[in-house]
Amino acid sequence: MKIFIHSTDKGIWESIENGLFVPQVKKDDVLVDKPSSEQAENKKAKFDWIAKNIITSALSCDEFFRISQCSSTKEMWDILEVRHEGTTDVKRARKHALIQEYELFRMQKGESICDVQKRFSHIVNHLMSLGKKFDEEELNIKIQKCLDRTWQPKVTAISKSKDFTSMTVASQFGKLREHELEIHRLVVQESEDKHNKSIALKACKQ
Repeated sequence: MKIFIHSTDKGIWESIENGLFVPQVKKDDVLVDKPSSEQAENKKAKFDWIAKNIITSALSCDEFFRISQCSSTKEMWDILEVRHEGTTDVKRARKHALIQEYELFRMQKGESICDVQKRFSHIVNHLMSLGKKFDEEELNIKIQKCLDRTWQPKVTAISKSKDFTSMTVASQFGKLREHELEIHRLVVQESEDKHNKSIALKACKQ
């Protein structure tokens, strides 16, 4: 939703964050609503209604009634944010739980690299949405440490490559996936060779 609103107009998102904009002017040392004259200010004042339209169009009936009486988009967003992401205390507790899950992250027995990538990305993306920051090198090292020892030769080769420090997480998973596919190909080929050899021996005996 945030990405969609930003792509429509940055000013609409600012309306959600800062609240309804009402053009005002000082009159006898008192702020009063300004007559609708300046086009730029009119557009800015309209952002709140555009944002309301975008948000309410994306909600189910139950969610809509939850925020239908709100006077501004900011109020709507705050209610929805607490509803779906929890209070500050809930976010903090979730963040601590995810950090622990990240620190204990390990490749599970029989798990493919795709499965590892899916679980790892899920944890990291959730942590980043809660304000946790990572750099690529830190994540790449974490990935290497979480793999079982059968992967150590490939891990060593990747870490010694000249582009390791600038490698993205996606690139490292790509290299690991390529290696996994190659190992699978060799296993299948070896199995087929054994099968063909067995057939040839049987034919010789006959």
